[in-house]
Amino acid sequence: MLRPRIIPSLLYHDKGLVKTVNFKSPKYVGDPINAVRIFNEKQVDELAFFDIDATVLGKEPDYALIEKLANQSRMPLCYGGGVKTKEQAQRIFSLGIEKIALSSAIIQNPKLVTEIAERVGSQSVIVVLDVKKKVFGGYELYTHNGKKATGVNPLKLAAEMQQLGAGEIIINSIDQDGSMNGYDMSLIEKVAGVTSLPLTVLGGAGSLQDIEKVIEKHGVIGVAAGSLFVFKGPYKAVLINYPSQTEKNKIFKIDNNEN
Repeated sequence: MLRPRIIPSLLYHDKGLVKTVNFKSPKYVGDPINAVRIFNEKQVDELAFFDIDATVLGKEPDYALIEKLANQSRMPLCYGGGVKTKEQAQRIFSLGIEKIALSSAIIQNPKLVTEIAERVGSQSVIVVLDVKKKVFGGYELYTHNGKKATGVNPLKLAAEMQQLGAGEIIINSIDQDGSMNGYDMSLIEKVAGVTSLPLTVLGGAGSLQDIEKVIEKHGVIGVAAGSLFVFKGPYKAVLINYPSQTEKNKIFKIDNNEN
């Protein structure tokens, strides 16, 4: 039976893990390899890892780091950051990564989605849409860590990405990033209305109730979070955490006595 996924989202910046607010003010929260090991023990559904320096600095993906992450991970792992060609993608897949996330590259070369999907299958090609509200209504796609406005309507692009062979859309609210005030439910509903692809939503989770609210509304969906899984308590002490199986069953509305 298909079930929703609860996904920690890790941001890699300046050789460490960070957490941002509205894509700004990165705060160091730990070592990436150590974090993967802890999430292994917590038996997470899936892990998303984004190198937020690679594209901004025009660097190649850090293949040595990616290999270490893949070797340590005992869960499905999605990597994003700096991927611009199908050859880079193929190399990353060869290191043991299950999914590759594309962002700015799809603006420069939309057909890259098709090229990679034809090699490895659509299920492994993820498109990340970093979205910000426009002053007079609607949404706009941003790239380069929210620094570059594209003028692109993310709803139109989501539908286009489905046609080009993407297997999943990650919709990330820049406005809600790090706020811990809940997801942008209107944005999720709008994207869900233009594509039948699996969706993962990111940006704003402050409690397990926020995750439960999304799943109650949209069913089988990926619900990702950053701050929720690296901070604890009102003072945001750095402590990696993840819901127990009992807590997840409650969110998913599964009887704990089910096999």
